[in-house]
Order: sequence, then structure tokens, then C-alpha cells
Amino acid sequence: MKYPFCHVPSLRKLTLGGVCGGFYPLLLLLVLLSSCRSKSFVYLEDMEANTRYPFETRHEAVIHRDDRLAIHVSCKQPELAIPFNVASTALTVNADGRVTYGGDDRGHSKGYRVDVDGNIDFPILGKLHVEGKTLSQLTEEISRLIRNGNYIKDPLVTIEFVNFRYTVLGAVGRNGTFNVDGDRITLLEAIANAGDLTVNARVDRVTVIREIGDEREMFVHNLQDRAIFDSPCFYLQQNDIVYVEPKYRKKDSSDTAWQYITGILSFVTASC
Repeated sequence: MKYPFCHVPSLRKLTLGGVCGGFYPLLLLLVLLSSCRSKSFVYLEDMEANTRYPFETRHEAVIHRDDRLAIHVSCKQPELAIPFNVASTALTVNADGRVTYGGDDRGHSKGYRVDVDGNIDFPILGKLHVEGKTLSQLTEEISRLIRNGNYIKDPLVTIEFVNFRYTVLGAVGRNGTFNVDGDRITLLEAIANAGDLTVNARVDRVTVIREIGDEREMFVHNLQDRAIFDSPCFYLQQNDIVYVEPKYRKKDSSDTAWQYITGILSFVTASC
């Protein structure tokens, strides 16, 4: 009995021709399917439209050890403030007695480092314990000490963080340590800066590890729950570590299957 496809050359031609002819539509379909792989969660899904939720408007970061603070003192008679600024700012006294500050950064490039005991050495006033205070509390304290010492009647004190930073690790687009311009950043903003959560992220296991005194404490958040706004970690503090737990410790089955598919397609393409 003779079969129509027993001729080997014709069979090879038909097989490869059929595969290669239908290969590109198949490849296009697989690419479209792969592009549809998206997150299976929604941020803050329990929030309702046209409903108001209270939030903290007076948040301030707290000073920690190893922070660097840019502190600047000024007043109506600039020459009186010179002793308080010599450690962090380049000053120039002109021939007419006017005082000018070198550059516009006012010493922000270095600042006063908070030591392991939570102190800084500030000109004239000496050692100040600053750990655990907010910037406004420290501003008021330095202003009060200057007034009480009869150094300046109405001093203007400004303080900023020089090195406010946090770290994001885990199932996000980009792991790393990030610097903040100022001292106010939310957990959601930190995740956005790190490239958002990946498809492998556990939205209900977003952890913030925070230094509190001589201890570290871990806070776990669910980004689908509006209760995150009430978390003490909604606004990050200096040196916070954000860890987004992945769903899978190893490559999941969908990723493995996708590797097999791409390997087969590569082989077929080479054969064509």
C-alpha cells in the first residue's frame, strides 16, 4: 500500500513549511500573552470614592544617630551669628563690615554628624543631645539657648537633614538605597521610586524595619488596606528598610514554562 506522505523529501518540506508558515502568528500571539502578564492586585482597594479619610499633616522625621544636620543661625546683625556658623559655613567679612556667606548651600554638603550617643558638638553652645527630637524641637531648643545666653536677641535658626535616606529591597523594580530631598516621604512614594512592585510581590507582606533606640522593630503592611494610612511607618524615617516579600522563593511554574516555550521557539526558528 502506498501512502501519499511516504516520500521523505516531500514530508520534510511539508512539515517545516507548515511549521514555519504558522510560526510567526504563533509568536505574535505568545508575545501578546506575555505582555498581558500583570499584577493581580489593586492598591488600597478598600477605599471608596467620594469618601474623606483623615491623615497626618504635621509629620516630622525624628533625628537618629549617624544623621547629618545642616544648622544655620542668622539675625538682623549678621556678625553676631558668625560664631554659630563657622563650623559649617564659609563666611566673609567685607571691608564695610558686611558679612556674606560663601556659596548657596550654607554648609549642607557636610553638616553636624550625630554621634553614637545621639549628640552633636555645636559652636558656643557645646554638646547637645539631639537624638529622638524632631527638627522643629531642635530648632526651638537652639533658639532658646541662644536667647537665654544673651548671644542674640531674636535668632533665626534653620535645620535640614543632609543625608536622609532609606533602602528598598525585595520584589520591586529596582533595589537600592535612595536619598530624600527634605525629610518627608511616604511608604507608597518609596515603592514608586523603586520601580513599583513586581508581579511576584506579596502586596500583603510589605515590611518596614525601623531603628528605635537600641532596637529594630518590624512593621508589616497590606497595601490593599487603607489602614496603611494609620501606620507609624506610612511616613518613613531616616534609615528605614522597606522589604517587599516575594510570592515565590524560587522561579515559579509559569516562569519555567515560559522558558520552555521560548526554547522551543528558538529551535523552530533555527530550523526555518
